[in-house]
Amino acid sequence: MSTSTESPVSVAPRRAFSRWTALAVLCAGTLMTILDGNIVTVAMPAIQSDLGFSAPELAWVVNAYLIPFGGLLLVGRLGDLVGRKRMFVSGLAVFTAASVLCGVADERAVLIAARALQGVGGAMTSAVVLGMVVALFPQGREQAKAIAVFSAVGAAGGALGTFLGGALTQAFGWHWIFLINLPIGVVALFAAVRVLADDRPDPGAGFARNADHVGAALITGALMLTVYVIVGSGERAAGRTLLLSALALALLAGFVVRQARAARPLLRLGLFRSRLLSGANAVQILMIATMYGFQFIGALYLQRVLGYDELTTGLAFLPAPVVIGVLMVGLSARAVGRFGGHRVLTVGLLLITAGMALLGRAPENGVYLTDVLPPMLLLAVGFAAAMPALTGLAMSGVREEDAGLASGLFNTTQVVGGSLGLAALSVLAAGRTDALLGEGAEVVTATAEGYRLAFRVAVVIAAGAPALAALALRTPRQKT
Repeated sequence: MSTSTESPVSVAPRRAFSRWTALAVLCAGTLMTILDGNIVTVAMPAIQSDLGFSAPELAWVVNAYLIPFGGLLLVGRLGDLVGRKRMFVSGLAVFTAASVLCGVADERAVLIAARALQGVGGAMTSAVVLGMVVALFPQGREQAKAIAVFSAVGAAGGALGTFLGGALTQAFGWHWIFLINLPIGVVALFAAVRVLADDRPDPGAGFARNADHVGAALITGALMLTVYVIVGSGERAAGRTLLLSALALALLAGFVVRQARAARPLLRLGLFRSRLLSGANAVQILMIATMYGFQFIGALYLQRVLGYDELTTGLAFLPAPVVIGVLMVGLSARAVGRFGGHRVLTVGLLLITAGMALLGRAPENGVYLTDVLPPMLLLAVGFAAAMPALTGLAMSGVREEDAGLASGLFNTTQVVGGSLGLAALSVLAAGRTDALLGEGAEVVTATAEGYRLAFRVAVVIAAGAPALAALALRTPRQKT
């Protein structure tokens, strides 16, 4: 990576605090935003009952968060221009305030608007954090360890969201899945202000002088509309979906033309010449689509087929974040250092594929210890191996001044991959279930078969990831 003294984005912590303390602060902010992407899943029936959502409206409790979170790639570049610390702290403040609004919401419109504001704050925080981690730990071995810790927090946060959503909803009510963010956010906010060093750019490098405002509007509109199309694809007519898709493509094309001609482009198109960056993002879309299928369809299988309540569902998922956290922190960095990122990634992706294949046989009268736990552990081990390796490959070779943008891109493909996988697998499961019900099948039998179809399609998606990695990410053995 470039270490030019002209770079405005150095984030070395103040002398009074270690880099690992700074990493802990970054991880705390990341954990809070990732939790809220998943914590509402188990609480949805309670929210629907309390506020009177219809089934289509209820989906927007999730979608209102995903659309701005996935669409605001722009803020990654803004972090490079105005300072990543400033962007991170501002995002924490917005997210924490929005969480309080969600927690006190007593009307549907207020909750949906507050969730959208949460998505904005989450995007501001998440788009710059990976670039900050890489800048804090520029050396190979330490960077691999830091990325493993950061990835473990992110992965555990996603899985813990399901557990905490069930526990808090059953014990205190759904409002507390949002209000719990207030003490976490306040502590993280003050810690970030205190621990993270200023990284403000020179006065001449400000946003007004350097930013491509037209390009910013085009890419933000294209990305937000794309995520909107994905997460709402099952709710609207095919003709309208095609029209919105065409509009998103037109905005994207306009952005590409603008970046090719602008004197100070928001996004250097040459960034995508990096085979590692482009390939890693493509692999991540397939991997995250698979994992979201496990997390959401798996939770529905436990509740609607096996009859688990909210808390039991959360407890059933608890082994996954434990395994992911232990392996990422204890083994992933050493494995990447010894065998190389590509080999570790490939093994992880193959384990994920195997886990989904086992879920594809999940029976109507399934038993947790034999039908759910083994594939869950395979998925957890595979993800613990794959995610840090994939993150390191994506960020390797990215110039320091582009790290914020690369970080934002990596976070964006996570959301797009998850949204795409969730939309596609949910539509397939619902279609298969409805067809069987129309033929006179029992509800539980039809529901179980719908979920099995979703899991089997997820196997195909998962199998595409190691194949793509073999083509796009193979590198010579890296010295760390």
